[in-house]
Amino acid sequence: MAKPYSYSIFFDFIESYMPSGFLNIKADDPIMQQLNRLLEENDQFITVANLAQIKFLYASDRIRQVIGVEPDQLNPSHFVEVCHTDDLSRLGLLRAQTFVVEKEVLETKTGSALVSFTIRLRNTAGVYFTCLCQAYFFFTPIPHNEVFLLMVISNVDSFETRKHGFHHYKGKDLSNFRFPDIDLLNIGPDFSSREMEIIKLIESGMSSKEIADKLFLSVHTVNTHRRNILQNCGKCNISNLIYELQEQGLL
Repeated sequence: MAKPYSYSIFFDFIESYMPSGFLNIKADDPIMQQLNRLLEENDQFITVANLAQIKFLYASDRIRQVIGVEPDQLNPSHFVEVCHTDDLSRLGLLRAQTFVVEKEVLETKTGSALVSFTIRLRNTAGVYFTCLCQAYFFFTPIPHNEVFLLMVISNVDSFETRKHGFHHYKGKDLSNFRFPDIDLLNIGPDFSSREMEIIKLIESGMSSKEIADKLFLSVHTVNTHRRNILQNCGKCNISNLIYELQEQGLL
């Protein structure tokens, strides 16, 4: 059973190991002992990456039990290998967005940013589970001007699932960098898979008739979806919605 705790421990971890570039992290360090205990209790693991080098510097031991990867062998392709096929497209968009956010944080030479999302990964038993990935970007001038990425990955299968949509947040509100809860997981677009598919086709420039032909639907059904999409998001036109989703890295 989940035991909520304060994410301040991650900032303690960053403060302790940022000066060394997150190298030589010591398992017997009291901070690491406490952190690893919390991760074990709550079915979580963390990774730290240097974005300029596109390299993982650290992964907690629990990653071995969760997705079957040795911590010191982790590379970006491992997440692609265990990602649900229906989520691969979104994962690709999110990975591209990582470098957009890195550039934004690096240009300011201060502060931080957060990209938080849910996605399905395959565990060591071959079963897919929904995980919350909280990507915390932060700038440091030590030892060089760089942006690091701390990722906290949590199994959230025990939480009540949304009927439609998925959790997604991109911004600087660090109140969203916290232990998972229902309110947090409900942040994000409330579109069904079919509605997201239609939005992507509209973005590509297809008309309702072309979308209907591609998806084997009637034009009336496609137009009904278009009206429902606008009604659900409170937008007056689809262009505004598409722009917002592009800014969030979802298109």
